[in-house]
Amino acid sequence: MQDWLAHRARTTPDREALVNASSGNSWTYATLDETVEEMAGRLSALGVAAGDHLGAVLETGVEEVCLIHAAMRLGAVLVPLPPEFTPPELAERFERADVDAVVCDATTESQVRGGAERIDPWLDVFTIDDADWSDATPIADARATEFTPADWERPDTQLLLFTSGTTGDAKAVRLTMGNLLASAVASAFRLGVDPEDRWLVPLSLHHMGGIAPVLRSTLYGTTVIVRESFDPGGTVDDIRDHEATCVSLVPTMLRRMLSARGTLPDSLRFALVGGAPCPSELIERCRDYSVPICPTYGMTETASQVATATHTEAYEHPESVGRPLFWTDVTVVDGAGTPVEQGATGELVVSGPTVTPGYYDDPATTGEAMGPYGLHTGDVGRFDDRGRLYVLNRLDDRILSGGENVDPGEVVDAIREHPGV
Repeated sequence: MQDWLAHRARTTPDREALVNASSGNSWTYATLDETVEEMAGRLSALGVAAGDHLGAVLETGVEEVCLIHAAMRLGAVLVPLPPEFTPPELAERFERADVDAVVCDATTESQVRGGAERIDPWLDVFTIDDADWSDATPIADARATEFTPADWERPDTQLLLFTSGTTGDAKAVRLTMGNLLASAVASAFRLGVDPEDRWLVPLSLHHMGGIAPVLRSTLYGTTVIVRESFDPGGTVDDIRDHEATCVSLVPTMLRRMLSARGTLPDSLRFALVGGAPCPSELIERCRDYSVPICPTYGMTETASQVATATHTEAYEHPESVGRPLFWTDVTVVDGAGTPVEQGATGELVVSGPTVTPGYYDDPATTGEAMGPYGLHTGDVGRFDDRGRLYVLNRLDDRILSGGENVDPGEVVDAIREHPGV
């Protein structure tokens, strides 16, 4: 299969594809396709080819959106990294991901240079801006060459994303074309798709939560609105000014937005909130102000969502993350890896086509994470009798008391139910 943007540009060329939230500049699918084709041609002229691992250390913006699509068009494996990383942190990620070349911008060139200088052999460094460093090549200086667009198979790795490191050292997660496609379809089944959807993305594009709407919009034929940085009041204003119908957030962002503006504009069809547990009091506040919050549970290893609650479910069951998505199976197991009875607490194990085939160049960690029921998440949870999932805490958060393992999530639940709290 060819890249999704190319197909969408042939299907609905005149539909709005991308909006820069700050400037208001917009691209149709046809004009975005032309921009991406030009970038891919220039990168090809600079030596980037199918199968290469292409690092991206960029501030969030239109250029990074174009790079995501250009990498898919060339058949390169994209390795997005945080722009705030130090040179030693970048060098460590470059080496672990076998990065062949890296794209930076004016704000990240200095630390990318510092990271590249620690690598042997030296990395090729390209910049989307003018270069301050003689060994960094401006992409704009290259003359675009003709190239053969990649023909992707579903098992092909498209992204290498590093985990946040909540389970120790960050791991390089392989995400395939099949993972991303299955995730987009499963999300659409749960959240629905309106042809007029406009998805605001104030999240960084080196995380799956930011990348997912960028890729999915090309499948759905909808519009993605990219915000270069998060500002609570400004993000609420962007929802209003650009008539956004969808927004991706983490709980702290939503809390700050509500504090800044009281509520969110009524153009929203949903606010997808994940990346951390969503406190029930925040959900109750959303219910009181008719904010259509959809709490979600997911991880890098599952190409985003595992389970997502509709806003109606969230209002009625504020501590739940809803039911597992289409194609996704979640099994609750005990310490021996055996499935527990309905309603019992245990580790969540996830299987289905969204689950990564493993960690890059790390068969030992992959083997430890994968079991007969799927990927061991390290998260503790349970199902209620209607199939709704409750995520309680991390497995390594458990407390040993009197020789027994005590689940802190259950302790919190008991405290919440006490009439004195």
